[in-house]
Amino acid sequence: MKKTSITVTEASRNFADCVNRAHYQNVAFVLLKNGEPFARLLPDNEKVCIGRDLAEALAKTNFPANEATAWHRDLKAARKALKAPADKWR
Repeated sequence: MKKTSITVTEASRNFADCVNRAHYQNVAFVLLKNGEPFARLLPDNEKVCIGRDLAEALAKTNFPANEATAWHRDLKAARKALKAPADKWR
C-alpha cells in the first residue's frame, strides 16, 4: 500500500479524489495539521463473508464424513454460545 502525506486543507479540497485513490489505487493518506500527523484516510480492504459465501465455499469442499460431523457439532456449539445483543431501545 502506498502512503501519501497531505495537509488537512488539501484533503478537504480534494476529498472525492482522495477517497477514489484510496479505494481504486490502494493509497493511504496521512493527513497533516500544522505539519504533524493528525488523521489517516485508509482503503477498506476488509473482506466480509456472508452466509451465502460460506455455503458456496463449503459446497466446494470434500470433507470426510467424520470431519463434516465434527464441524457441524462445533457450529451448533458456537451458535449456542452466542448471546443476543442488548436491546438499546429499552
